[in-house]
Amino acid sequence: MKAAVCREFGKPLLIEDVRLAEPAAGEVKVHLKASAICHSDILSIDGGWGGTLPAVFGHEAAGIVTAIGPAVETVAVGDRVVVTLLRFCGNCHYCARGEQVMCESESRLDRHSPLSGEGGVIQQGLRTGAFAEDVLVDACQLSVIPEDVPFDSAALLACGVLTGVGAVTNTAQVPVGASVVVVGIGGVGLNCVQGAVLNRAGPIIAIDVADAKLDVARKFGATHAFNAGADDLADRIRGQTEGRGADFVFVATGAKAAIDQSSTFLARGGTAVIVGMPATGVMAEYDPGELASRSQRIIGSKMGTARLAEDMPRLIALYRQGRLKLDELISARYTLENINDAILDSRRGDAMRNVIVF
Repeated sequence: MKAAVCREFGKPLLIEDVRLAEPAAGEVKVHLKASAICHSDILSIDGGWGGTLPAVFGHEAAGIVTAIGPAVETVAVGDRVVVTLLRFCGNCHYCARGEQVMCESESRLDRHSPLSGEGGVIQQGLRTGAFAEDVLVDACQLSVIPEDVPFDSAALLACGVLTGVGAVTNTAQVPVGASVVVVGIGGVGLNCVQGAVLNRAGPIIAIDVADAKLDVARKFGATHAFNAGADDLADRIRGQTEGRGADFVFVATGAKAAIDQSSTFLARGGTAVIVGMPATGVMAEYDPGELASRSQRIIGSKMGTARLAEDMPRLIALYRQGRLKLDELISARYTLENINDAILDSRRGDAMRNVIVF
């Protein structure tokens, strides 16, 4: 099969003869129809989290099940599915508490990559390896989708939508009428905005360095939008929150400056939610005395604290009702042969989501 393989950190190289193992036990093979490019893919390609090469990255995907292992009961050959990186056992300490994103178990695929090539083993990046024609994943990573949900839009549910909407609705559980600031209006940030709209928060304030993205944020439901370069940014936020600051600040970028600044936007008792993933070694700074005296919190949100069996059907239903924008998130579509152009365009920071279509 064809796959975009990173042999050294940088641009993936399209390889024609990558081999994919057959499914064992609870594993499933999926022929992909679409794979979106997330900032986490770019960070991985660049070596921001280290790792072993060669590897195939990509983790926001959708396609059709073509083979299943003997223990699989949740999907069947021919099913249309979203493929996520969320792999969980359902039995460990965290899974028992409903925290699937924190699962502490290890599967066979965590130990043995299903990918290989002429030079030997190729790593399965981000538990998916979706910059390829086919993937082999655990059945728990899949959610079945209806016939009327397009593959390219469905792929976005796998991470960007699940993470952004979930950070608001699951992790922070933003109440009706709470004031919300979203810093970083990329694919995840726009879905934080959508999550705030769904929870009937307000005001919803978008912040980004690009004015074009702020215009998009308004179309997705932001009530106010400010450029991150403004000198009086905290004052502007207080001006829209009756002088108090925001109840919730969602940082949907891994930029250190944005993370450092987030606590200055908070009201008393406010919560900063770190959603964006920085490179390994990036350290944030804050005033702990101020944090304590104002009873503020800084929390993390991984994959929107998702529970696939509950969250994915809900998100699909919202999309079908016209209450969740997916089609509008797609900036451009590319073939696998042009993946480097898609990545380059995503690096520039203008795209919401570029999608590889097969």
